[in-house]
Amino acid sequence: MMTGAAVLTELSKGAKPHKNDALNLALSLPALDLNEDIKEIVAVYVHHLVMPRDPLGDALHLALASYYKCDYLVTWNCRHLANANKTSHIKRINARLDLHTPALVTPLEILGEK
Repeated sequence: MMTGAAVLTELSKGAKPHKNDALNLALSLPALDLNEDIKEIVAVYVHHLVMPRDPLGDALHLALASYYKCDYLVTWNCRHLANANKTSHIKRINARLDLHTPALVTPLEILGEK
């Protein structure tokens, strides 16, 4: 399970107009280290139905952002991540795990657009 691979896989899907720019930007950024603690956090998220069972997807991204105390997790995924209905569940599980909960926002929200 590689964190960089998860992002690159996600970015390479579909025929998005700026796909190559996004991939090049992602390749220029450092990747966060994956360790056993993060793998355990992913398992807890899946067990408590915080995220679906997709080891390279949402649960991993949330675990990394929480473990590394990121201020924001920017995502277009409004079903599992940037979803007001999921926020309290995520905060509850992260509190049990003594983890920081990043602000889960869309790119438009972080740019101040509606």
